[in-house]
Amino acid sequence: MTKAKLSKGLIFTLLLIGGIAMSIPFIWLLFSSFKHNKEIIGYPPTFFPETFTLTHYLNLNSRFNIGRYFMNSVFLSTVKTVLAVYTSLLCGYVLAKFNFFLKNFLFKIVLFTMMVPYIITVIPVYQMITDFGWKDQYIAIIAPTILSSFGIFMMRQYIKTGVPDELLEAARIDGAGEFRIFHTIVIPLCVNMISALTIFLFLWNWEDFLWPYLVLNTQDKFPLAVALNMFSGQNTTNYGGLFATSLVTILPVVIVYFMFQKRFVEGISMSGIK
Repeated sequence: MTKAKLSKGLIFTLLLIGGIAMSIPFIWLLFSSFKHNKEIIGYPPTFFPETFTLTHYLNLNSRFNIGRYFMNSVFLSTVKTVLAVYTSLLCGYVLAKFNFFLKNFLFKIVLFTMMVPYIITVIPVYQMITDFGWKDQYIAIIAPTILSSFGIFMMRQYIKTGVPDELLEAARIDGAGEFRIFHTIVIPLCVNMISALTIFLFLWNWEDFLWPYLVLNTQDKFPLAVALNMFSGQNTTNYGGLFATSLVTILPVVIVYFMFQKRFVEGISMSGIK
């Protein structure tokens, strides 16, 4: 009993130290966003602001038009995430519960695409977008992300073990169609995994920089990640403004995580990645 308590205490201590160590940069970013630029570059450096200022936050919209870029990111990330989660559920359900010709071959293609580095696909997809005439349009950002091989794999593994075949057969006997079964039985049973996948995809979509940077030319259409890069190039000495902008960029991801935290942990622990 004593050894078990010591082991748990040691694990807790290590996790606490690790959590504090990983939180320090974020906390430093938070406090630095309330400092004057002179204090930020001053020596010796200070952790807490000597005098708090909201100047950097008050100037964000006038100097950076952050409201516009923020809403662009919210729109793009939400649409891309919702579409990818839905198609992942649908494809995962089909691959997990239906038998058809080339089923295993299609699943192997999904696995193969997961192993292909993203950067390899950039040039051919960019050429396709250009040929379709979609450059500088949001559809150029949304279309390539409608299908997620990672999401399909996660959902397929989860549905295979987490959705009983007997329940599906009972619904079919009662006369329910496949789409009704999918929306009224499969989706509610996958809420935990949906939450986990939503966090993953929203995080990736929110932080996506390269692809929007390549296909968008109009500044008013930029998401936050691209706009932040532009802002940092124009304000190389406005460190407080950069810190404030970075913090605003991070906050939505943190909020989404805390909204789905409980179901995220349950979804990962119960998933088929075991």
